[in-house]
Amino acid sequence: MIRSFLRSLVFIPLALGALACANKQAPAASSTTPPPLPADVQSVASAVTESTQAVPAGATQESSGTIVATGEFLSPVRSELSAKLPGRVARVHVDEGSLVRQGEPLLELETDYVRLNLRKAEADAQRAAAAEEDAQRDLERKKELIAKQSIPQATFDRTQAAFDQAHAAKASMLAQAAIYRQQLQDSVLRSPIDGVVAEKRTNVGQRLGDNTVAFVVVQLSPLKLRFRVPEKYLARVHRGQLVKATVDPYPGETFEGKVTTVGGVIDPATRSLFVETEFSNRDGRLRPGLFARIEMEPMK
Repeated sequence: MIRSFLRSLVFIPLALGALACANKQAPAASSTTPPPLPADVQSVASAVTESTQAVPAGATQESSGTIVATGEFLSPVRSELSAKLPGRVARVHVDEGSLVRQGEPLLELETDYVRLNLRKAEADAQRAAAAEEDAQRDLERKKELIAKQSIPQATFDRTQAAFDQAHAAKASMLAQAAIYRQQLQDSVLRSPIDGVVAEKRTNVGQRLGDNTVAFVVVQLSPLKLRFRVPEKYLARVHRGQLVKATVDPYPGETFEGKVTTVGGVIDPATRSLFVETEFSNRDGRLRPGLFARIEMEPMK
């Protein structure tokens, strides 16, 4: 018992010494924060941080009194074109991406049977015209005879009725021929606007129905661009005001447009209102869907 107690007394100093050595070898954890950067370095660091943050589409910023916003060019007219008559496509004159002018033919339908029907209607109209001339000559003779009371009134009335029927038959044949001529014109699908073919949905040999969309054509000039401004600029943004836009495909170039519409309702969520602008785009370099950065000086 005494011997065990003496052993314990010997181990306690040894354990305390080992613990002290371990504390000397372990580095002390630093709880202090790094010292602040100098003022000139802080300005550079903050500028780098701001430049790495992306500006979302449609956002509005203010820079030295200038309103800076982003938006997307939109076409004011988008036409889905269908042929006036059902039929099979004989020829296609344009492709997707083609620039077209108003009245330019886009496709033609097969018209073999329409042309045959037109020839028949024109022949019938000529026959009806000849019959009308005979009836008119007979009527003129009967007018002379009825004036001399050489024929009864009933005979003259029958002659008058025959002439009227011949005249109506001729008008009917001429109208039928006009219908076939109109069908020939309607067999050619033409562009209603100056623009670009955004979609081509048909090919040669395809049969088009009454409501089949063959092409989608969008207007290129002018183009519209819409963005939002803070509500405090409501009284300082007006129609006709100049706006400038830049786009990535043409670096260093500025395109000018004018305000056409100022929204009259404030969005309660963003406390802003929309502004719609118009760009003439006479050279056609801007296209619908193109992302743009807008700058505008508020009026004082």
